Amino acid sequence: MGAKSFTVSHTNLKPDPAYHSLVVAKFINCLMFDGKKATAQRVFYGAMDLIAQRVKDAKPNEVFETAINNVKPNIETRSRRVGGQNYQVPMAVSRKRQQSLAIRWVIEAARAKTGKPMVERLAEEIMAAGRGEGTAIQTRENVHKMAEANRAFAHFAW
Repeated sequence: MGAKSFTVSHTNLKPDPAYHSLVVAKFINCLMFDGKKATAQRVFYGAMDLIAQRVKDAKPNEVFETAINNVKPNIETRSRRVGGQNYQVPMAVSRKRQQSLAIRWVIEAARAKTGKPMVERLAEEIMAAGRGEGTAIQTRENVHKMAEANRAFAHFAW
C-alpha cells in the first residue's frame, strides 16, 4: 500500500462556523493549546473583529486569506546527504506544506511579540502580512534567500 497524501485530520476537518472556511478551521486548530478550541476560536474571532474595525475597506476574512497567501513560501531548502556531506538543497514546496508553513509562521510571529493580549498581536500580524510586511513575511524572505544562496546544490534535488 502506498503512502496517503493527506492525514486523517484533513479528512475530518470541518469548516469553521463563522466564515465556513477550511483554512480558518485549520488556523484555529493550529492556534489551539491543550485542546482548548473555544479559547482558540475566541482569540481568532476577536482578532478578526479588530481587523474589521481597523481596516475599513476590506472584509476581515479577505485580509486573512491575503495574509496567508502572502506568507506562503514557493521554495525551501531541505537537508540532503550526498557522499558523506550534508547539503542544503533548494526544493519546491507543495501546496499543503505552503499553507501549513504560512499558518505556523503567522502564529509563531504573533506569539513571539509581548506586552499585548494575543488577540491584538494576532490581528496586527495578520494585517502586517496582508500588507506584505511583518515577522512572518520576513521569515518567508529568509527561507527564499537561503534557497537562492544554495542554488548551486539544486542538481542534488531528486
